[in-house]
Amino acid sequence: MGKIIENPKNYTGNELETVFFRPILSGPNAIDLGIRLFYNMPVPTTLNFWKRGADLLQKYAAGWNGAAAADKFQKVIELHKVKAEMGYGADDYFSMVYERIVGKPDVNLGDLTGTELEEAETTLFRETIAEAIRATMWVGDTTRESAFNTFDGFFKRIIEDTGIEENDVHKIEMTDMATAGNAEKLLKALYDAAPAQLRNMKNDGNLVFLVTGDVAENYEESLLNGSLDSVRAAKINGIDRLLFRGIPVVDIQIDDYLKTVADMPSSWAILTDKRNLAVAVNTADFPGSEVAMWYNPDLMENRQRATFMAGCDYLLPELIVAAYSEI
Repeated sequence: MGKIIENPKNYTGNELETVFFRPILSGPNAIDLGIRLFYNMPVPTTLNFWKRGADLLQKYAAGWNGAAAADKFQKVIELHKVKAEMGYGADDYFSMVYERIVGKPDVNLGDLTGTELEEAETTLFRETIAEAIRATMWVGDTTRESAFNTFDGFFKRIIEDTGIEENDVHKIEMTDMATAGNAEKLLKALYDAAPAQLRNMKNDGNLVFLVTGDVAENYEESLLNGSLDSVRAAKINGIDRLLFRGIPVVDIQIDDYLKTVADMPSSWAILTDKRNLAVAVNTADFPGSEVAMWYNPDLMENRQRATFMAGCDYLLPELIVAAYSEI
């Protein structure tokens, strides 16, 4: 094509929030992750979990006899300064941006300087950063020399907190997903092993199974076995949403990243309350937070850079039941 996108863009302050980060950290796509997302919460960013009081009723009498406040559990999410940088050859960059706007009828390809261009560029970089955050929140390990090492992810924390004590993550045996029906048995085992406090949260609609692709596929296959009309319809139309006893079974789509890190188990299944896990991103309390996009004429390269803070953690290990394969 031989076209070059040269106009620089820089987002700081409110623009950094409204134009760039908030669109990727809110809305239905964020909810589908099965975790809590905190954006620009006050630092230190704190996870809170309230336990509702049960015995509040009293016999009527004059005077004040207020009950004690509900139990509150808190944990601070450790945030790390991170940056993301991407570089593209000018022609390749134009092609990717052009592909995003070519279908719009009002685009003037002779003057690629308007809002359509800016929107396409920011969307391209937003999607890359969102995926990097999502991958790191699962497989991150700060002790690694390379690959997803900017902050510790949920998997590392679960492995470190696995134990037999009351306040540890409880682990059960991971079954072989090459055998048909094993995923259903595994989900049942996770549910049966869950403490009463966790199982009682089912009625609130907050329980979730977070699984790798092999577990999701094995479970879907077991649902498609049989000759009932409903099963036949599912084979034709597919299953939009996997559920086990009314609890969503979410494929966290992390298998490809697990293959790139040799120090992580490759197969996972987790049962928890989705209010218990959280990822936090902050661009308000880190001096120098910005997103910049510019053209380097010396190398004929378009560059993108984002600097911000990110981290993830869970509040209560005892509200997690996990199964994971051996390394």
